[in-house]
Amino acid sequence: MYDAIAMTAARPAAETSRAGIATVLFLGIACGVQMSDRGLQSILSPAIRATFGVGDAVMGALHGIAGILIASALAIPLARLADRHSRKRILLALIAAWTLLTLLGALAPNFPLFFVGRAAAGITEFAMIPIVYSLIPDLVGERLRVAANLTFAALMSVGASAGFYLGGDLLQLMTELEGSGWLGHLAPWRRTMALLALAGLPLLLLGALTLDPPRHADAGDPASPASLAGFVRSHLRQVLLFLGAAGGVAIAVQAVVPMIAMALDRRYAADLGAVGHTLGVLTLIGTMVSLPIAWIVDRTLSGRMGLRARPALMGAATAVAVPCAALLAFAPSPSAALALTGALLLTTCIANALLPTMLQDLAPVALRARAFAGYSFLIAAFCALGPLLAGGISQYLLANDLLSAISLASVPAMALTLVCTLLWCLQRAPSPG
Repeated sequence: MYDAIAMTAARPAAETSRAGIATVLFLGIACGVQMSDRGLQSILSPAIRATFGVGDAVMGALHGIAGILIASALAIPLARLADRHSRKRILLALIAAWTLLTLLGALAPNFPLFFVGRAAAGITEFAMIPIVYSLIPDLVGERLRVAANLTFAALMSVGASAGFYLGGDLLQLMTELEGSGWLGHLAPWRRTMALLALAGLPLLLLGALTLDPPRHADAGDPASPASLAGFVRSHLRQVLLFLGAAGGVAIAVQAVVPMIAMALDRRYAADLGAVGHTLGVLTLIGTMVSLPIAWIVDRTLSGRMGLRARPALMGAATAVAVPCAALLAFAPSPSAALALTGALLLTTCIANALLPTMLQDLAPVALRARAFAGYSFLIAAFCALGPLLAGGISQYLLANDLLSAISLASVPAMALTLVCTLLWCLQRAPSPG
Protein backbone atom coordinates (compact mmCIF):
# COMPACT_ATOMS: atom_id res chain seq x y z
CA MET A 1 0.00 0.00 0.00
CA TYR A 2 2.82 2.41 0.85
CA ASP A 3 4.48 1.71 -2.51
CA ALA A 4 1.25 2.13 -4.42
CA ILE A 5 0.49 5.43 -2.74
CA ALA A 6 4.00 6.67 -3.44
CA MET A 7 3.73 5.72 -7.12
CA THR A 8 0.28 7.21 -7.73
CA ALA A 9 0.68 10.37 -5.69
CA ALA A 10 1.42 12.52 -8.73
CA ARG A 11 -1.81 13.23 -10.59
CA PRO A 12 -2.50 15.90 -13.19
CA ALA A 13 -5.08 18.20 -11.65
CA ALA A 14 -8.50 18.14 -13.20
CA GLU A 15 -9.77 21.64 -13.87
CA THR A 16 -11.90 22.97 -11.04
CA SER A 17 -15.02 24.84 -12.08
CA ARG A 18 -18.08 26.17 -10.33
CA ALA A 19 -20.11 23.45 -12.01
CA GLY A 20 -17.71 20.83 -10.66
CA ILE A 21 -17.96 22.21 -7.13
CA ALA A 22 -21.76 22.41 -7.44
CA THR A 23 -21.82 18.78 -8.56
CA VAL A 24 -19.81 17.70 -5.51
CA LEU A 25 -22.26 19.60 -3.28
CA PHE A 26 -25.25 18.00 -4.98
CA LEU A 27 -23.75 14.53 -4.62
CA GLY A 28 -23.19 15.15 -0.92
CA ILE A 29 -26.79 16.28 -0.46
CA ALA A 30 -28.15 13.32 -2.44
CA CYS A 31 -26.15 10.79 -0.45
CA GLY A 32 -27.04 12.65 2.75
CA VAL A 33 -30.75 12.25 2.03
CA GLN A 34 -30.19 8.54 1.49
CA MET A 35 -28.11 8.26 4.66
CA SER A 36 -30.94 9.87 6.64
CA ASP A 37 -32.81 6.64 5.89
CA ARG A 38 -30.59 4.79 8.37
CA GLY A 39 -31.02 7.25 11.21
CA LEU A 40 -34.76 7.34 10.65
CA GLN A 41 -34.98 3.53 10.67
CA SER A 42 -33.08 3.46 13.97
CA ILE A 43 -35.64 5.80 15.56
CA LEU A 44 -38.51 3.81 14.02
CA SER A 45 -37.05 0.46 15.18
CA PRO A 46 -39.25 0.04 18.28
CA ALA A 47 -42.39 0.65 16.22
CA ILE A 48 -41.19 -1.64 13.42
CA ARG A 49 -40.36 -4.36 15.96
CA ALA A 50 -43.80 -4.06 17.55
CA THR A 51 -45.63 -4.10 14.19
CA PHE A 52 -43.98 -7.28 12.96
CA GLY A 53 -43.47 -8.96 16.36
CA VAL A 54 -39.78 -9.81 15.89
CA GLY A 55 -36.90 -10.03 18.40
CA ASP A 56 -33.64 -8.20 18.89
CA ALA A 57 -31.67 -10.70 16.83
CA VAL A 58 -33.97 -10.18 13.86
CA MET A 59 -33.76 -6.41 14.23
CA GLY A 60 -29.98 -6.75 14.31
CA ALA A 61 -30.19 -8.70 11.06
CA LEU A 62 -32.35 -5.95 9.57
CA HIS A 63 -29.77 -3.28 10.37
CA GLY A 64 -26.77 -5.48 9.59
CA ILE A 65 -27.51 -8.03 6.87
CA ALA A 66 -30.28 -6.18 5.01
CA GLY A 67 -29.03 -2.66 5.60
CA ILE A 68 -25.34 -3.30 4.98
CA LEU A 69 -24.07 -6.69 3.85
CA ILE A 70 -26.53 -7.58 1.07
CA ALA A 71 -26.59 -3.99 -0.11
CA SER A 72 -22.83 -3.64 -0.41
CA ALA A 73 -22.40 -7.01 -2.14
CA LEU A 74 -24.79 -6.14 -4.93
CA ALA A 75 -23.30 -2.65 -5.23
CA ILE A 76 -20.09 -4.13 -6.69
CA PRO A 77 -21.49 -4.93 -10.19
CA LEU A 78 -23.03 -1.47 -10.28
CA ALA A 79 -19.60 0.00 -9.60
CA ARG A 80 -18.21 -2.06 -12.48
CA LEU A 81 -20.77 -0.41 -14.74
CA ALA A 82 -19.72 2.98 -13.42
CA ASP A 83 -16.09 2.31 -14.36
CA ARG A 84 -17.20 1.74 -17.97
CA HIS A 85 -20.28 3.89 -18.59
CA SER A 86 -21.79 7.27 -17.73
CA ARG A 87 -21.54 7.75 -13.99
CA LYS A 88 -24.15 10.52 -14.03
CA ARG A 89 -26.81 8.30 -15.62
CA ILE A 90 -26.11 5.49 -13.17
CA LEU A 91 -26.35 7.88 -10.22
CA LEU A 92 -29.71 9.21 -11.42
CA ALA A 93 -30.97 5.67 -11.85
CA LEU A 94 -29.86 4.84 -8.29
CA ILE A 95 -31.68 7.87 -6.87
CA ALA A 96 -34.87 6.87 -8.71
CA ALA A 97 -34.57 3.27 -7.48
CA TRP A 98 -34.00 4.40 -3.88
CA THR A 99 -37.12 6.58 -4.00
CA LEU A 100 -39.30 3.74 -5.25
CA LEU A 101 -37.85 1.08 -2.95
CA THR A 102 -38.12 3.24 0.17
CA LEU A 103 -41.78 3.88 -0.62
CA LEU A 104 -42.41 0.18 -1.24
CA GLY A 105 -40.69 -0.69 2.05
CA ALA A 106 -43.07 1.60 3.88
CA LEU A 107 -46.01 -0.30 2.41
CA ALA A 108 -44.68 -3.87 2.97
CA PRO A 109 -47.43 -6.03 4.54
CA ASN A 110 -45.08 -8.44 6.37
CA PHE A 111 -41.53 -8.55 7.70
CA PRO A 112 -39.96 -10.73 4.98
CA LEU A 113 -41.10 -8.26 2.31
CA PHE A 114 -40.02 -5.33 4.45
CA PHE A 115 -36.60 -6.96 4.93
CA VAL A 116 -36.20 -7.48 1.18
CA GLY A 117 -37.30 -3.93 0.47
CA ARG A 118 -34.84 -2.42 2.93
CA ALA A 119 -32.02 -4.57 1.51
CA ALA A 120 -32.85 -3.41 -2.02
CA ALA A 121 -32.97 0.24 -0.95
CA GLY A 122 -29.62 -0.22 0.79
CA ILE A 123 -28.09 -1.43 -2.47
CA THR A 124 -28.71 1.97 -4.03
CA GLU A 125 -27.17 3.74 -1.03
CA PHE A 126 -24.01 1.63 -1.06
CA ALA A 127 -23.63 1.88 -4.84
CA MET A 128 -23.81 5.69 -4.74
CA ILE A 129 -20.84 6.28 -2.47
CA PRO A 130 -18.11 4.42 -4.44
CA ILE A 131 -19.24 6.09 -7.65
CA VAL A 132 -19.11 9.52 -6.03
CA TYR A 133 -15.60 8.96 -4.70
CA SER A 134 -14.53 7.89 -8.19
CA LEU A 135 -16.04 11.12 -9.56
CA ILE A 136 -14.51 13.63 -7.15
CA PRO A 137 -10.94 13.54 -8.53
CA ASP A 138 -12.41 14.25 -11.98
CA LEU A 139 -14.60 17.11 -10.75
CA VAL A 140 -12.04 19.16 -8.82
CA GLY A 141 -8.32 19.82 -9.05
CA GLU A 142 -5.75 18.02 -6.93
CA ARG A 143 -5.41 21.03 -4.62
CA LEU A 144 -9.09 20.74 -3.63
CA ARG A 145 -9.44 16.95 -3.67
CA VAL A 146 -9.06 16.35 0.08
CA ALA A 147 -11.34 19.31 0.83
CA ALA A 148 -13.94 17.94 -1.61
CA ASN A 149 -13.75 14.49 0.00
CA LEU A 150 -14.24 15.97 3.46
CA THR A 151 -17.08 18.23 2.26
CA PHE A 152 -18.85 15.26 0.75
CA ALA A 153 -18.44 13.33 4.01
CA ALA A 154 -19.74 16.30 5.97
CA LEU A 155 -22.88 16.56 3.83
CA MET A 156 -23.52 12.85 4.25
CA SER A 157 -23.20 13.33 7.98
CA VAL A 158 -25.75 16.15 7.92
CA GLY A 159 -28.17 13.73 6.26
CA ALA A 160 -27.48 10.97 8.76
CA SER A 161 -27.92 13.45 11.59
CA ALA A 162 -31.20 14.70 10.17
CA GLY A 163 -32.56 11.15 10.12
CA PHE A 164 -31.95 10.87 13.86
CA TYR A 165 -32.87 14.44 14.74
CA LEU A 166 -36.12 14.66 12.79
CA GLY A 167 -37.16 11.02 13.05
CA GLY A 168 -38.91 11.36 16.40
CA ASP A 169 -40.62 14.62 15.38
CA LEU A 170 -41.89 13.16 12.13
CA LEU A 171 -43.13 10.05 13.90
CA GLN A 172 -44.95 12.19 16.47
CA LEU A 173 -46.51 14.31 13.71
CA MET A 174 -47.70 11.24 11.85
CA THR A 175 -49.06 9.79 15.09
CA GLU A 176 -51.11 12.93 15.68
CA LEU A 177 -52.42 12.75 12.10
CA GLU A 178 -53.23 9.04 12.30
CA GLY A 179 -56.54 8.24 10.63
CA SER A 180 -56.63 11.44 8.60
CA GLY A 181 -54.74 13.16 5.85
CA TRP A 182 -52.16 11.59 3.57
CA LEU A 183 -52.14 7.76 3.79
CA GLY A 184 -53.96 8.12 7.09
CA HIS A 185 -54.91 4.44 7.21
CA LEU A 186 -51.25 3.40 7.57
CA ALA A 187 -49.28 3.09 10.80
CA PRO A 188 -47.42 6.30 11.68
CA TRP A 189 -43.98 4.79 11.13
CA ARG A 190 -45.00 3.69 7.63
CA ARG A 191 -46.15 7.19 6.68
CA THR A 192 -42.93 8.64 8.11
CA MET A 193 -40.85 6.40 5.87
CA ALA A 194 -43.05 7.16 2.86
CA LEU A 195 -42.57 10.88 3.46
CA LEU A 196 -38.79 10.45 3.31
CA ALA A 197 -39.11 8.60 0.00
CA LEU A 198 -40.64 11.67 -1.62
CA ALA A 199 -37.39 13.58 -1.05
CA GLY A 200 -35.94 11.65 -3.98
CA LEU A 201 -38.12 13.48 -6.50
CA PRO A 202 -36.43 16.92 -6.31
CA LEU A 203 -33.05 15.20 -6.25
CA LEU A 204 -33.78 13.67 -9.65
CA LEU A 205 -34.59 17.09 -11.09
CA LEU A 206 -31.43 18.69 -9.67
CA GLY A 207 -29.28 15.74 -10.68
CA ALA A 208 -30.12 16.27 -14.33
CA LEU A 209 -28.23 19.60 -14.16
CA THR A 210 -24.95 18.20 -12.81
CA LEU A 211 -21.71 17.41 -14.64
CA ASP A 212 -20.64 14.03 -16.04
CA PRO A 213 -16.86 14.62 -16.26
CA PRO A 214 -14.38 12.55 -18.30
CA ARG A 215 -11.97 10.32 -16.43
CA HIS A 216 -8.52 11.84 -15.93
CA ALA A 217 -5.62 9.39 -16.19
CA ASP A 218 -2.90 9.47 -13.54
CA ALA A 219 0.39 11.05 -14.56
CA GLY A 220 3.16 8.51 -14.54
CA ASP A 221 0.84 5.82 -13.24
CA PRO A 222 2.53 2.44 -13.77
CA ALA A 223 0.70 -0.29 -15.59
CA SER A 224 -2.14 -1.17 -13.29
CA PRO A 225 -3.40 -4.71 -12.70
CA ALA A 226 -6.03 -5.81 -15.19
CA SER A 227 -8.40 -6.83 -12.41
CA LEU A 228 -9.25 -5.85 -8.88
CA ALA A 229 -8.08 -9.29 -7.70
CA GLY A 230 -4.66 -8.73 -9.27
CA PHE A 231 -4.41 -5.34 -7.64
CA VAL A 232 -5.21 -6.82 -4.21
CA ARG A 233 -2.73 -9.67 -4.65
CA SER A 234 0.08 -7.24 -5.37
CA HIS A 235 -0.52 -5.38 -2.07
CA LEU A 236 -2.02 -8.16 0.05
CA ARG A 237 -0.35 -7.55 3.42
CA GLN A 238 -1.02 -3.84 3.43
CA VAL A 239 -4.59 -4.30 2.26
CA LEU A 240 -5.26 -6.83 5.03
CA LEU A 241 -3.91 -4.49 7.68
CA PHE A 242 -5.97 -1.67 6.22
CA LEU A 243 -9.16 -3.73 6.21
CA GLY A 244 -8.55 -5.07 9.71
CA ALA A 245 -8.00 -1.59 11.08
CA ALA A 246 -11.07 -0.15 9.39
CA GLY A 247 -13.15 -3.26 10.03
CA GLY A 248 -12.74 -3.24 13.79
CA VAL A 249 -14.01 0.32 14.03
CA ALA A 250 -16.86 -0.53 11.65
CA ILE A 251 -18.08 -3.36 13.91
CA ALA A 252 -18.03 -1.09 16.94
CA VAL A 253 -19.84 1.81 15.31
CA GLN A 254 -22.54 -0.39 13.82
CA ALA A 255 -23.03 -2.20 17.12
CA VAL A 256 -23.89 1.18 18.64
CA VAL A 257 -25.56 3.51 16.16
CA PRO A 258 -28.49 1.45 14.77
CA MET A 259 -29.36 -0.13 18.14
CA ILE A 260 -28.76 2.62 20.68
CA ALA A 261 -32.21 4.25 20.47
CA MET A 262 -33.93 0.93 21.11
CA ALA A 263 -31.49 0.17 23.96
CA LEU A 264 -32.18 3.50 25.69
CA ASP A 265 -35.92 3.10 25.21
CA ARG A 266 -35.76 -0.31 26.86
CA ARG A 267 -33.48 0.39 29.82
CA TYR A 268 -34.63 3.91 30.71
CA ALA A 269 -38.00 4.24 28.91
CA ALA A 270 -36.37 7.25 27.26
CA ASP A 271 -38.36 9.61 25.06
CA LEU A 272 -37.47 8.60 21.50
CA GLY A 273 -38.02 12.11 20.18
CA ALA A 274 -35.49 13.56 22.62
CA VAL A 275 -33.10 10.65 21.98
CA GLY A 276 -33.39 11.24 18.25
CA HIS A 277 -32.63 14.94 18.64
CA THR A 278 -29.55 14.20 20.71
CA LEU A 279 -28.28 11.47 18.39
CA GLY A 280 -28.77 13.74 15.40
CA VAL A 281 -26.75 16.53 17.00
CA LEU A 282 -24.06 14.11 18.19
CA THR A 283 -23.73 12.54 14.75
CA LEU A 284 -23.40 15.92 13.10
CA ILE A 285 -20.94 17.29 15.67
CA GLY A 286 -18.89 14.11 15.56
CA THR A 287 -18.31 14.39 11.83
CA MET A 288 -17.97 18.16 11.59
CA VAL A 289 -15.42 18.29 14.40
CA SER A 290 -13.55 15.18 13.32
CA LEU A 291 -12.89 16.31 9.76
CA PRO A 292 -10.77 19.41 10.55
CA ILE A 293 -9.06 17.54 13.40
CA ALA A 294 -8.08 14.72 11.05
CA TRP A 295 -6.91 17.18 8.39
CA ILE A 296 -4.78 19.20 10.81
CA VAL A 297 -3.27 16.15 12.53
CA ASP A 298 -2.53 14.50 9.19
CA ARG A 299 -0.73 17.59 7.87
CA THR A 300 1.16 17.99 11.14
CA LEU A 301 2.30 14.39 11.51
CA SER A 302 2.97 13.58 7.86
CA GLY A 303 6.14 15.66 7.84
CA ARG A 304 7.63 13.59 10.67
CA MET A 305 5.94 10.21 10.21
CA GLY A 306 5.27 10.13 6.48
CA LEU A 307 2.62 7.65 5.44
CA ARG A 308 2.53 6.15 8.94
CA ALA A 309 0.67 9.26 10.14
CA ARG A 310 -2.76 8.02 9.04
CA PRO A 311 -2.70 4.59 10.72
CA ALA A 312 -1.21 6.26 13.79
CA LEU A 313 -4.11 8.70 13.89
CA MET A 314 -6.60 5.86 13.44
CA GLY A 315 -5.06 3.85 16.27
CA ALA A 316 -4.85 6.80 18.68
CA ALA A 317 -8.47 7.78 18.09
CA THR A 318 -9.62 4.20 18.52
CA ALA A 319 -7.72 3.88 21.81
CA VAL A 320 -9.76 6.79 23.15
CA ALA A 321 -12.99 5.25 21.87
CA VAL A 322 -12.52 1.92 23.69
CA PRO A 323 -13.29 3.13 27.24
CA CYS A 324 -16.30 5.08 25.93
CA ALA A 325 -17.79 1.87 24.58
CA ALA A 326 -16.89 -0.12 27.69
CA LEU A 327 -18.61 2.35 30.02
CA LEU A 328 -21.88 2.24 28.08
CA ALA A 329 -22.90 -0.91 29.93
CA PHE A 330 -22.66 0.93 33.26
CA ALA A 331 -24.25 4.24 32.24
CA PRO A 332 -26.48 5.40 35.15
CA SER A 333 -28.82 7.50 33.00
CA PRO A 334 -29.80 8.10 29.38
CA SER A 335 -27.87 11.38 29.37
CA ALA A 336 -24.70 9.59 30.49
CA ALA A 337 -25.20 6.91 27.82
CA LEU A 338 -25.71 9.57 25.15
CA ALA A 339 -22.59 11.45 26.29
CA LEU A 340 -20.54 8.26 25.95
CA THR A 341 -22.13 7.59 22.57
CA GLY A 342 -21.18 11.10 21.43
CA ALA A 343 -17.57 10.60 22.50
CA LEU A 344 -17.50 7.25 20.70
CA LEU A 345 -18.89 8.80 17.52
CA LEU A 346 -16.36 11.64 17.57
CA THR A 347 -13.33 9.43 18.08
CA THR A 348 -14.38 6.83 15.51
CA CYS A 349 -15.13 9.60 13.00
CA ILE A 350 -11.59 10.86 13.47
CA ALA A 351 -10.30 7.33 12.93
CA ASN A 352 -12.22 6.98 9.66
CA ALA A 353 -11.97 10.51 8.26
CA LEU A 354 -9.13 10.01 5.78
CA LEU A 355 -9.92 6.50 4.52
CA PRO A 356 -11.49 7.68 1.22
CA THR A 357 -8.47 9.83 0.41
CA MET A 358 -6.15 6.89 1.07
CA LEU A 359 -8.13 4.68 -1.28
CA GLN A 360 -8.16 7.31 -3.99
CA ASP A 361 -4.38 7.49 -3.77
CA LEU A 362 -4.06 3.73 -3.90
CA ALA A 363 -6.55 2.68 -6.58
CA PRO A 364 -5.71 2.94 -10.32
CA VAL A 365 -8.17 5.01 -12.34
CA ALA A 366 -9.46 2.02 -14.30
CA LEU A 367 -10.36 0.21 -11.07
CA ARG A 368 -11.32 3.13 -8.87
CA ALA A 369 -15.08 2.63 -8.51
CA ARG A 370 -14.66 -1.14 -8.20
CA ALA A 371 -11.93 -0.69 -5.59
CA PHE A 372 -14.24 1.47 -3.51
CA ALA A 373 -17.13 -0.94 -3.98
CA GLY A 374 -14.98 -3.95 -3.10
CA TYR A 375 -13.68 -2.16 -0.04
CA SER A 376 -17.22 -1.18 0.92
CA PHE A 377 -18.37 -4.79 0.66
CA LEU A 378 -15.57 -6.11 2.85
CA ILE A 379 -16.11 -3.38 5.41
CA ALA A 380 -19.84 -4.07 5.20
CA ALA A 381 -19.16 -7.63 6.29
CA PHE A 382 -17.65 -6.15 9.45
CA CYS A 383 -20.46 -3.61 9.76
CA ALA A 384 -23.08 -6.33 9.56
CA LEU A 385 -21.46 -8.08 12.52
CA GLY A 386 -22.03 -5.05 14.75
CA PRO A 387 -25.84 -5.09 15.05
CA LEU A 388 -25.94 -8.88 14.66
CA LEU A 389 -23.59 -9.34 17.61
CA ALA A 390 -25.35 -6.73 19.71
CA GLY A 391 -28.81 -8.15 19.00
CA GLY A 392 -27.75 -11.76 19.40
CA ILE A 393 -25.84 -11.18 22.65
CA SER A 394 -28.82 -9.27 24.01
CA GLN A 395 -31.42 -11.86 23.12
CA TYR A 396 -29.51 -15.07 23.82
CA LEU A 397 -26.94 -14.20 26.51
CA LEU A 398 -28.03 -11.13 28.45
CA ALA A 399 -31.81 -11.50 28.75
CA ASN A 400 -32.51 -8.52 26.43
CA ASP A 401 -30.06 -6.16 28.17
CA LEU A 402 -29.33 -4.48 24.85
CA LEU A 403 -27.18 -1.64 26.18
CA SER A 404 -24.73 -4.04 27.84
CA ALA A 405 -24.75 -6.17 24.70
CA ILE A 406 -23.77 -3.16 22.61
CA SER A 407 -20.78 -2.57 24.88
CA LEU A 408 -19.77 -6.22 24.83
CA ALA A 409 -19.92 -6.35 21.03
CA SER A 410 -17.97 -3.15 20.36
CA VAL A 411 -14.99 -3.28 22.72
CA PRO A 412 -13.28 -6.45 21.38
CA ALA A 413 -13.84 -5.24 17.82
CA MET A 414 -11.82 -2.11 18.43
CA ALA A 415 -8.99 -4.23 19.82
CA LEU A 416 -8.61 -5.56 16.26
CA THR A 417 -8.15 -2.00 15.02
CA LEU A 418 -5.49 -1.32 17.64
CA VAL A 419 -3.51 -4.42 16.67
CA CYS A 420 -3.70 -3.73 12.93
CA THR A 421 -2.75 -0.06 13.22
CA LEU A 422 0.21 -0.95 15.43
CA LEU A 423 1.46 -3.53 12.90
CA TRP A 424 0.83 -1.06 10.09
CA CYS A 425 2.93 1.63 11.80
CA LEU A 426 5.75 -0.83 12.53
CA GLN A 427 6.18 -2.01 8.95
CA ARG A 428 9.00 -0.56 6.89
CA ALA A 429 8.16 2.64 5.05
CA PRO A 430 8.98 2.83 1.34
CA SER A 431 12.24 4.40 0.25
CA PRO A 432 11.88 7.73 -1.55
CA GLY A 433 11.08 7.34 -5.23
